[in-house]
Amino acid sequence: MASHRDLPAGLVDRLFHNSGNSSFTEFVSSYAPDLLPVRDEVLATPIGDQVPHATTIVAATFAGGVAMAGDRRATSGNMISQRDVQKVFRTDDYSVMGIAGTASTGIEMARLYRVELEHYEKMEGRTLSVNGKANRLATMIRGNLGMAMQGLVVVPLFAAYDPDDDEGRIFSYDVAGGPYERERFDAIGSGSIFARGSLKKLYRDGAGADDTAITLIQALYDAADDDSATGGPDVTRKIWPIVSLIDADGFRRLTDEEVSGYVEQMLEARMIAPDGPIAPLR
Repeated sequence: MASHRDLPAGLVDRLFHNSGNSSFTEFVSSYAPDLLPVRDEVLATPIGDQVPHATTIVAATFAGGVAMAGDRRATSGNMISQRDVQKVFRTDDYSVMGIAGTASTGIEMARLYRVELEHYEKMEGRTLSVNGKANRLATMIRGNLGMAMQGLVVVPLFAAYDPDDDEGRIFSYDVAGGPYERERFDAIGSGSIFARGSLKKLYRDGAGADDTAITLIQALYDAADDDSATGGPDVTRKIWPIVSLIDADGFRRLTDEEVSGYVEQMLEARMIAPDGPIAPLR
């Protein structure tokens, strides 16, 4: 590929300074599409279970913000391929994205999406609205549809703080895009059915950030209890779930020390009640 120094000055100015496009991926696809991940190729055979898969992500709103957490296990079929994979990613100062499905494709998508949001902010001099961020991610997921049909599926969970309403918002997706806004909480991945059941029992409207973080850790533990692809906290290796909080002060990932404290508190209670807290009937 030719260097930009080999191009006429007017063309360089049009391409790089006055592109008129605030989308990074659309800009690169028009100038150097070979630099982007190829999404439309057809594989000879589906390879779904041959590559590592990320599993369970949970999210819930709290008073003035939103929290997201993910377990650390990646699986290839019935094998554990990695015990400490990262599935929850900061995408900008007020949003976060968790991935389930093909781990490598999901990580790549999260990184590209972060650049997409940064590029828009630099080009437009402002950040996208929460709805705009959710829709941009939907477009990227839709671009992966060809690979998803071959088994390389990525299904993200997106959460962001909305300054207009001083609240957190959660969006889920399917393989064709979406997005679908979820109220209060949601979960994705192989253990999502168990995590969502736990959240239905433990979620409390108006809870604070600390209580919501514990609720998400409880939900991941319940998912790991019934889903072999979801990893619980690894006390011996000191591998803890990733927990992130977003509110008016921005994104914050809890430290391992903070998460381990929550986990220790939960495990002590589970020694007495292995199935976890019981929700009151009245």
